[in-house]
Amino acid sequence: MTVREERTGAGPASGVQRPPAEVRYAAELAALREADRDPRPPGWELSLRAARRFVVGDPEAGIGRKFVGNPSLVDRALVTLATSRGLMLVGEPGTAKSLLSELIAAAVSGDSTLTVQGGAATTEDQIKYGWNYALLVAEGPSTRSLVPAPMLRGMAEGRLVRFEEITRCPLEVQDSLLSLLSERVVAIPELSGPDGMVFARQGFNVIATANTRDRGVNEMSAALKRRFNFETVFPIPDLDTELELVEAEVARLLANSGVGPPPDRDVLEVLVATFRELRAGAGAQDGRGGGDRPTAVMSTAEAVSVAHAVGVRGWYLRGEPGNAADVVACLAGTAAKDSPDDLARLRRYLEQQAGRRRTPQWQALYDARHLLDG
Repeated sequence: MTVREERTGAGPASGVQRPPAEVRYAAELAALREADRDPRPPGWELSLRAARRFVVGDPEAGIGRKFVGNPSLVDRALVTLATSRGLMLVGEPGTAKSLLSELIAAAVSGDSTLTVQGGAATTEDQIKYGWNYALLVAEGPSTRSLVPAPMLRGMAEGRLVRFEEITRCPLEVQDSLLSLLSERVVAIPELSGPDGMVFARQGFNVIATANTRDRGVNEMSAALKRRFNFETVFPIPDLDTELELVEAEVARLLANSGVGPPPDRDVLEVLVATFRELRAGAGAQDGRGGGDRPTAVMSTAEAVSVAHAVGVRGWYLRGEPGNAADVVACLAGTAAKDSPDDLARLRRYLEQQAGRRRTPQWQALYDARHLLDG
C-alpha cells in the first residue's frame, strides 16, 4: 500500500467505493514518472506529454485511455494550467468534466482531492480558510487554530485545486477567487507577520467546471471570466465509443456492488442507443429529431447509472443478468426527474421507435413499456 493509499484509507482492500484517480491508477502514474524525461513545468510531477498520455492513453506503454474526448482538448487544458490562467471546463451535464479535472489534477499534482464543491450553501471559508473555534477562543488567532481550506492548501503546497460547479455559488463567493487568481496570494488579516500572507508556490492553479444548464443562475462576473481560459467538453460523438465506455464503467461498478454477470452487450447497446436518440430528440434517426427531447439529462453518465441499476436489479432480484425489461423500469426514474411529461415522451419513444425494430432486445424493450405506468 502506498503512502497516498494509507492517507486516504483507499487501498485495494479498504472497501472505499470510489478511490481518487491517483490511487486507482497509482501503478500507471509511477511508471510514467519513472520514464518521464521531458521538461516539466515548475511544480508539476509529470511533463505535459506524460500527463497527456495518462489522460488519453498510450497502449504501447500499457497506459489505458481514461477520458473519451478530443485529445486536442487535453493538450489545450494542460497548456493553460502551465500558465497563470485558470482552466474552466464547460459543457452539458454528464460529459465527464469532473472526471477530466480529476485526471489532470492527479497527473499534474499527484493529488486530486483538493476540491471545492460549488452550491448555494458554499461559503468563502470553505474555499480559503476557517477557524477551530475552540482553539480560537482559548488561544486567539494562530496557525494552530487556522483550518486551511482547499484553496489555501493548494497555494501553500503548489498543487492544482478543483472547483466543481462554480456557477452554482453566489456571485460574491465566486469573486473571492479574483485576488487568488491574479495576485496569487491569500491574506489572513487575523494573523500578523509572515503568517498573515500565504503566497502560491509553483504548481498552483485552479480547474473549475460549470454545466451549461446552470447558465444564468449565477453568471460569472466579467472580471472572473478574464482569469480563466474556457474549454467546452462535448458529448461522445459515436455510438460504438459511448457503448465501449458504458460497458467498461458498468463492469467496474457492478463488481464493486457484488454483482456477478453484467447485462448482455445487446442490452447495453439498446440502452445506449435509447439514450442517444432521446438526447437528440425522439425520431432524430429519421431526420425528425429535436422536437420531443426530454427535459431530463440523458447523458453518458446517466446511461452508466441506469446500466448499473439494471445489473443490480437483475442479479439481486432474479439471480441473472439485467434484461431489456429492467432497462425500462430503471429508465423511469431517470426520465421523471425534471418533468412528469418526460414519462410520456419516453412512452412515445418506446411505442414509435422501439416497436418498429425487429431485433429481440428492441422488441423486449417495446413489450415492457407498460412498466412505465406503474
